[in-house]
Amino acid sequence: MSTNLKQLKQEFLEYLEIEKGRNLKTIGNYNHYLTRFLDYSQLTDPAGITDEVVRNYRLWLNRQIVSVKHVSRATIKKNTQNYHLIALRMFLKYLLRRKIQSLSPDQIELAKVPQRSIDMISEAELERLLVAPSGESVKDLRDKAILELLFSTGLRVSELCSLSRYIDLKKDEFSIRGKGDKIRVVFFSQEAKDAVKKYLAKRTDMDEALFASFNAIRKDAHKKESCRLTPRSVERIVKHYAIKAGISKKVTPHIIRHSFATDLLQNGADLRSVQTMLGHSDISTTQIYTHITDKRLKEVHKMFHGKHRKEK
Repeated sequence: MSTNLKQLKQEFLEYLEIEKGRNLKTIGNYNHYLTRFLDYSQLTDPAGITDEVVRNYRLWLNRQIVSVKHVSRATIKKNTQNYHLIALRMFLKYLLRRKIQSLSPDQIELAKVPQRSIDMISEAELERLLVAPSGESVKDLRDKAILELLFSTGLRVSELCSLSRYIDLKKDEFSIRGKGDKIRVVFFSQEAKDAVKKYLAKRTDMDEALFASFNAIRKDAHKKESCRLTPRSVERIVKHYAIKAGISKKVTPHIIRHSFATDLLQNGADLRSVQTMLGHSDISTTQIYTHITDKRLKEVHKMFHGKHRKEK
């Protein structure tokens, strides 16, 4: 049995890929975070990972200066520091499972981070955005279908871009493979279904992607690779229609996903159902929406607060 940390790290990454079924991007992230720890600590023996080593590593991480756009000096964000610690904790759990002596994974505590805030657009702004693509060209119809589908399903932009044109429009739902290769069901609104049908009826190409770049198709009609839109292309499309709709805030596909979640919660959906529809593995990720969607608390406040002042 190998006790060299670099070899153990490689075996851990292979374990994530083969036995845990993690995708290559996730494995690449773990490799990056663990390599950083090993380069910092210069350890070769897992028994050398101690409380003191981890404490000093955390101080080192917290003091690292990174280049950020428009900011001359910035330290690594707390949540990014936590990603490094989560990777280390997972690695230590793997060592424990293999009965290799090292620091207990329970000794790794994550840094506290401020509650995440989310950017939102109003219902009126959302409606203006959804009707912004008003033409009848195949591109206009595609963009309309993109916006309606994002709001109807709450899909991540990468999930939207992965869709096939052969999606079954006779049903009100379809399955999508999301983060961690987890499959979930998402649902069509009638508006989204109609927009996708109208768009596909206008298509004359044979590309298998649901959302394709027609400029790429026209440049090379015999191209074997798919002309599938990229997430960056969809972000540009959303930004274009946000400006056209007169929305001054930054609008992204992820903000439309926020609108999907808050719309459900404001209309009475329970948090667990919204968690499932968003594909969140942890309910705490979904809970970021609750503080801005609890209509009942607002109604209670209006009904009962300051009554004696109103009666005078």
